[in-house]
Amino acid sequence: MREKSSPLLEIIKTTIKSIIMKDQDKKADSSELEKSKAHIIVEIIEYMTNSVVIKTIIKKSTGNISVMSFDSGEGLTEKTSPFDTFVQILEGKAEIVIDKESNLLESGQGIIIPAHAPNFIKPNGRFKMISTIIKSGYE
Repeated sequence: MREKSSPLLEIIKTTIKSIIMKDQDKKADSSELEKSKAHIIVEIIEYMTNSVVIKTIIKKSTGNISVMSFDSGEGLTEKTSPFDTFVQILEGKAEIVIDKESNLLESGQGIIIPAHAPNFIKPNGRFKMISTIIKSGYE
C-alpha cells in the first residue's frame, strides 16, 4: 500500500523538479553566450593545462564566433576553410601562418585568413583569441 505524500513533501518535489528543469535549460543554451548581457570576452574562457579550449559565442548557419584559449605549446594544425576567417588576439601573442607566410600577432591585433588559404596557428606562450567566420555560401 502506498503512503499519502504530505503537502510539504509535494512542495519539495516540485521545487526540485523546477531546479532540475532550469539546470537542463541552461545546459541546452550554454553553447552560446547569454544575449542582451555585457561580457568581458577575455574572461569568459580560462586556460587549461596542455589544452586548447573553445567557447562558442554565436553559432548560426551563416557563420560563427568563438573564443579560444591556448596553453603554452598548443596550437592548431594546418587547415583550410571555404570561408574568410577573422582572428584577433585578445591576450598574449601567436604566430598565424597563412600560405606559408608568418604573421606575429599581439594582443589587440587581428588578421583575415582568406578562404581556401592553408593556415595554422603556432603559440608564442599562452594566448587567447577570438575567431569569426562569415559563411557567404558562394565561396
